[in-house]
Amino acid sequence: MKKIIKNILFNTVFKSHNKSNVQVIVGASRQLNYEIQVIAENLYVPWAIDISDEGKIYFTERSGAIRVIEDGKLNPNPIIKFNEPFVSQGEGGLMGIALDSNYSKNHYMYVMHTYGEGDVIYNRVVRVIESNNRAVIDKVLIDKIPGGRIHNGGRIKIGPDKKLYITTGDAGNSALAQDPKSLAGKILRIELDGSIPEDNPISNSALYSLGHRNPQGLAWNSKNVLYESEHGQSANDEINIIKPGSNYGWPLFQGDEESTEIQIKKPLIHSGQDTWAPSGIAFATQGPLQGKLLVANLRGQQLLVISLNRDGSVVNNVESWFKNEYGRLREVIQAKDGSIYITTSNRDGRGNINTGDDKIIRLILK
Repeated sequence: MKKIIKNILFNTVFKSHNKSNVQVIVGASRQLNYEIQVIAENLYVPWAIDISDEGKIYFTERSGAIRVIEDGKLNPNPIIKFNEPFVSQGEGGLMGIALDSNYSKNHYMYVMHTYGEGDVIYNRVVRVIESNNRAVIDKVLIDKIPGGRIHNGGRIKIGPDKKLYITTGDAGNSALAQDPKSLAGKILRIELDGSIPEDNPISNSALYSLGHRNPQGLAWNSKNVLYESEHGQSANDEINIIKPGSNYGWPLFQGDEESTEIQIKKPLIHSGQDTWAPSGIAFATQGPLQGKLLVANLRGQQLLVISLNRDGSVVNNVESWFKNEYGRLREVIQAKDGSIYITTSNRDGRGNINTGDDKIIRLILK
């Protein structure tokens, strides 16, 4: 394990996107003292992380492996390596992971991956059972989600309601995002056994919201409000508050664009002409960052720290951390002890590979 102790320097950047007005305020630099631990390196696109009650860190590599870090040590052997019909190409492969809320008892984990059937590419979510650091696929929960070389979405999270939430991209066919019969370009919501919740917006449908281009992050605040991160077509990357049954506009509208044709939800904030490529997001629940939304950026090569007003509906401030320091950042998650974990994604074909990439990095406030 590699340890680095350093001062983290960051600038405050505020971008408010209310009624098409954009303000940018650059504040004075300030320093905070953090201990940074590189807890795993030489990985291949660590896509998602979840942590068990026992403190084991499970993560996916996009090439098809689920791996574990226990007592600070990376097990060199994957607990499972996905094989055919699994495929990893472009933005597809092994993506999101979520551990069951009763993981210590049933050892269920849920993962999303890409696979091929003939010449067609799909995504699906499966339940995996782990025992003694070995795992097998137990059940397919939802299948035939349109996939492709781009825009697979891929984030999965278990919500406060104990339902499984799944982000899906438009698979490069933007029209699918507005089609309520397609699973592409959506946020989906299912029971942990794969059945459809009775209170979903559309009866007998997994659809929870639509009009998404390539959503890559999900997180709930302390009031159980769901937030989502999403890649725009050309800049206009978005952070949205997700309401069941709502339409988020893609491909008809993005950013602050108005609609008189359909009712759409505008983003809480968007990147304007900048490009963030936001991926994993998480709310800090303790420490000096309590209540703030953390957003890992791929193209932006930074961690955004977003401060919200009391009810979470207005952005008060945005801080940029680690700008261009570790390259592309894919995932961010907070552990029960307050530690923050982030992953790099420099081996995904779009980054500059640094020594030891890819990495999982742990942040501990001293």
